[in-house]
Amino acid sequence: MKVADLFKHRGETLSKQQSEFMQWMTPTVREYWGEIVNKAHNRHLFTRLRDFHAPAVNDEVEAPTQKPIELKPEAEKLYLELQSKLGEVIHIGDWFDVSQERINQFAQVTEDMQWIHTDPERAAEESPFKTTIAHGFLTLALLPKLTDSVDPANNLFPTAKMVVNIGLNQVRFPYPVKADNRVRAVSTLSKVTPIRKGLEIEREIKVEIEGVRRPGAIVTSVIQLHF
Repeated sequence: MKVADLFKHRGETLSKQQSEFMQWMTPTVREYWGEIVNKAHNRHLFTRLRDFHAPAVNDEVEAPTQKPIELKPEAEKLYLELQSKLGEVIHIGDWFDVSQERINQFAQVTEDMQWIHTDPERAAEESPFKTTIAHGFLTLALLPKLTDSVDPANNLFPTAKMVVNIGLNQVRFPYPVKADNRVRAVSTLSKVTPIRKGLEIEREIKVEIEGVRRPGAIVTSVIQLHF
């Protein structure tokens, strides 16, 4: 039965029942019956539509079935290996110099020329750090270099055909990186999840500053390995 025919059939049934019901009403109630019906019409209409589409109490709703993920042999081997390293440091990069020249270059690219980054003389007089500091986003931009993600000779996941940066779940800058500081990244494995193309890996990366107790950045990085 079409939806229009269904509503027509129900309307005829309700109309017949209403006529029979009105015969039992007192004249006073019958006089106000039309106004009562008009006020309640919209509410009852939407209620009927909701009830018509809602499943019965005892009806079983089948949950969508998901095809199990089948990893390639090289992906499965790496998955088992990484599962045994959860919570462990899996990479410590080399020290890297953050020079004033590099800070200036980043400022020109991003057009963030604030004096706290690019004016050493003013920073020496007015900044609480007595020197210029690197942009926080410069520290983030250095993560591929600091984690060896762009160095084929030091590839952390050599069996993967491609490494894709998905993003950062959390970013903090506990302490500024000053001009001419040296920094390095220390990566701790947090989570490994099989995906259709391979593996998704979550790492906590701390950007350490040489000679400073507090890190320059703490981020939660998410990458995907495609095999």
